[in-house]
Amino acid sequence: MAGIYVHIPFCKSKCRYCDFASFSDKLCYAESYMACVYREMAKRKEELKNYSFNTLYIGGGTPSVIDESYIAMLVAAAKKNFNLSADAEITIEMNPGTVSARKIGVYKKCGINRFSVGLQTAVNSQLADLGRVHTLNEFVTCAKLLKGENFSADVMIGLKNQTAEDVEKTIETAAAFGASHISMYALTPEDGTPVYTDYLNGELPDGDEVAALYEMGVKRLKELGFDRYEVSNFAKKGKESRHNLNYWRRGEYIGFGVSASSCINDVRFTNTFDLDEYFKCILSDNFAVIDRQEIDKEGQEEEYIMLALRTERGIDTADYKSKFNADFAKKYSSQIKRLERFLSVDEKSVKIKPEHLFVQNSIIIEFFN
Repeated sequence: MAGIYVHIPFCKSKCRYCDFASFSDKLCYAESYMACVYREMAKRKEELKNYSFNTLYIGGGTPSVIDESYIAMLVAAAKKNFNLSADAEITIEMNPGTVSARKIGVYKKCGINRFSVGLQTAVNSQLADLGRVHTLNEFVTCAKLLKGENFSADVMIGLKNQTAEDVEKTIETAAAFGASHISMYALTPEDGTPVYTDYLNGELPDGDEVAALYEMGVKRLKELGFDRYEVSNFAKKGKESRHNLNYWRRGEYIGFGVSASSCINDVRFTNTFDLDEYFKCILSDNFAVIDRQEIDKEGQEEEYIMLALRTERGIDTADYKSKFNADFAKKYSSQIKRLERFLSVDEKSVKIKPEHLFVQNSIIIEFFN
């Protein structure tokens, strides 16, 4: 299992919490940028000829802000240059207010079969405070255009002045209008973003308050038929994101575009975050990689443990043994004993108990101490 990720770094407006490589003032470069992405793909064709890819994820930024013809050409370029399976999951991220029936029609015609919609919150005042450029009504319009399609909605918790009722309303709105997958994640106030100032001023909920919102959200999602399969991801049966599952199972993936990351043959590499530098590299027939790291066996094992323990499935001990030629329960017996109140352990798996999954980072780190 391997995936393809393409980063589209353009958006209508920079959200107050955004720390990604995204540009609200450079949409005029979209055509040139996409031409470079197609060229970067072609340049990787030969080295990846033996790979079979079963997911393509178009993220951002806001991919839906650029002309839909560029997206259609992007999907065509992926199919031309790589072995993309006939039943591949092809996802595009969209923000309400940047889509239309025509755009969605083009997306579907070119093969896109999964849509990830940035709702965040169903409270308009909170959307405005986050710097989102859409309203609740625009989400509803977008969801109606996607009726019958496989679509996911993002829900953000830990917002300024957010109540449990607000989170519940957001979840219920997403579910009522057809989302079959919901990503619920906590706002992270990154240094250098406007939201970080809110954090420093004590205007955001504290850790305990966010944990309470999360637990309430998990409960409501379960009532609505969404099963948690990773700490921040919930889906109706059979609607899990195959692309993200590949990440959590430590599968291989190739990234294209500004800031895109890759992991191929246990080598991680990342493209430049600078748009001008990306243009310069690709147009001079070079890759735009700025960081490259070969992952040794110890690093592979640490990543495997870290990623697996984020999921409901946890560590499959037979799969672990096949990959690392060791008995997980024996090798980590002291950690398992020390953490026994947080873990569920049997002959087939080791996983974090559901009630402790939200604080998995503090548990996972104990395996490396």
